[in-house]
Amino acid sequence: MEKPSKLSPNCDQGAGKISGGMVYLGASELLDVIIIGAGPAGLFCAANAYGMDRKILVLEKKRSPGRKLLLSGSGRCNLTHDGDMQSFLDHYGDAGRFLRPALLGFTNRDLVAFFEDRGLAMIRMEGGKLFPQTQKSRDVLKVLIEECDARNVDIACGKTVTSVEKLGEGEVEGGGRFLVACGDETYRSRLLVIATGGLSYPATGSTGDGYSFAESLGHSIAEIGPALAPVRIKDYPFSKLAGISLPNATVSIFRGKKVKEQHGDVLFTHQGLSGPGILDLSRYIRAEDVLRISLVGAKKREDLERWLQDRSQKEGARNLRSVLADLDLPARLASRVLEIMEIPQDLKCASMTRDTRIALAERLSGFPLVVEGLAGYDSAMVTRGGVNLKEVDSKTMESKLVDGLYFAGEVLDVDGDTGGYNLQAAFSTGFLAARSVQKRLSEKEGTR
Repeated sequence: MEKPSKLSPNCDQGAGKISGGMVYLGASELLDVIIIGAGPAGLFCAANAYGMDRKILVLEKKRSPGRKLLLSGSGRCNLTHDGDMQSFLDHYGDAGRFLRPALLGFTNRDLVAFFEDRGLAMIRMEGGKLFPQTQKSRDVLKVLIEECDARNVDIACGKTVTSVEKLGEGEVEGGGRFLVACGDETYRSRLLVIATGGLSYPATGSTGDGYSFAESLGHSIAEIGPALAPVRIKDYPFSKLAGISLPNATVSIFRGKKVKEQHGDVLFTHQGLSGPGILDLSRYIRAEDVLRISLVGAKKREDLERWLQDRSQKEGARNLRSVLADLDLPARLASRVLEIMEIPQDLKCASMTRDTRIALAERLSGFPLVVEGLAGYDSAMVTRGGVNLKEVDSKTMESKLVDGLYFAGEVLDVDGDTGGYNLQAAFSTGFLAARSVQKRLSEKEGTR
């Protein structure tokens, strides 16, 4: 006879087999671990924190687990990225150093092996992105649910946590440290893992609850904002050019002075800018910043000025707009730049003045655009900011302030570039938290 699933009866069908699993209700049942959030970090932590007769409960506010995971990679689930782990650390901004123990302790190779060992093969696609061979995020979620099921993990859906409380030693009979309230129901556990995600895609359950839980337990929260998000531009001049892409453009952020620069593909949209070169930089972008976008690759202003002068001397009879095509500048974009600068479309190169040449080189090498703001959390792939990393032990994911409290995933002040880096961070931090929880519980069990 098939073993019943440990998913709560409240969970919707479709995430895995469901057959009336038991859920521990009320404070009378002392649990070993409560994990808040059934996303990739929470589920992976639960699946790897197992032990003999260990009682692990995952609380999920939505009617089914892994809602945001199902959206990953437009439903194809870009699980991770190819390459060595040392290079991974450069894709998380200032958080790379914090993530080092987690990423080196559970690498992209380990993640691939985990799923392939359970029958879900991986495939490498454009730019080194790794997807399940089926290209279905539901298959990834199915493996996670089945792994939790095999480890006797209970997943209770439709359980909105309203508060968490840390108890002093001896305050509650049986040694429970944490009380977790879901409305009128209360759960008690020795250890607590907060894996609630951030604020992006709030319809999936990521509504920032974990930040308030962390704050109530004494943690500070680094400034929250959208990341991996398109940018809206004030008085945007390229709305009619939506769909045009600039490969490997140089993008610089100015806030009085230059604060950041990097390279990547930039996509013009109806309201502003998107594409990897913008999304990966968006964690640093604020309203009123000036973005300077190179329209012609990495060419410098001085080099462009000399090039334009050379064209004037050698091909003076050609239209300037025609000459700009030699820079691989899309014709419609070249025409729009000339229009903005009030340069006649049919101007001959020989008729270009020195001032015009200097101004055009300046615009082509770094067209200035003022940021109105970033797209909201409905469009942002991840959230920047979160639980202050200085207050979390990077070697265990345990709080430095609250004994027995752990964090995993996007609730931390961690966000990565596009390409699978954020899911890898979720799995790696979830795994590290699980191993730390395992060790902690094993030590306790050994003293009984």
